[in-house]
Amino acid sequence: MYTLAIAGLCFFSCTAQSDSNKKNDKVKTENKMKTIHLTKADFLKKVANYETDPEEWKYLGDKPALIDFYADWCGPCKAIAPVLEELAAEYEDQIYIYKIDTEAEQELAAIFGIRSIPSLLFIPMNESPQMAQGAIPKPQLKDAIEQVLLSK
Repeated sequence: MYTLAIAGLCFFSCTAQSDSNKKNDKVKTENKMKTIHLTKADFLKKVANYETDPEEWKYLGDKPALIDFYADWCGPCKAIAPVLEELAAEYEDQIYIYKIDTEAEQELAAIFGIRSIPSLLFIPMNESPQMAQGAIPKPQLKDAIEQVLLSK
């Protein structure tokens, strides 16, 4: 039931890269960041090793996770980033919130069929992952975390 609600959540997202949107002005972050940036190597160790077992999804984490597929030039991605930081701090002991830069990790983006960003992958424990697209507002993200990841 809730799967359909997650799948139906499509808000603002970026679908094409624009050179005018690309900026080298990375947002300065504090050491208080709670989201975790993943490279392919990190993904293979912490999330799922699709190279050794390409036919089966086997989540490697010890608590549920949310993965944000984003790009630095994407406006909606920039809008959702502080919300994800807040949620990572709020749910610090209960879930992981990972971030994957689709520009730097094109193989991961391709494996998950990412065509629009931000795309959010909800990974509950012992269940299949669920994808949602767009800059989902904080109240809906909290509901999805509670329902899909924490089964409350």
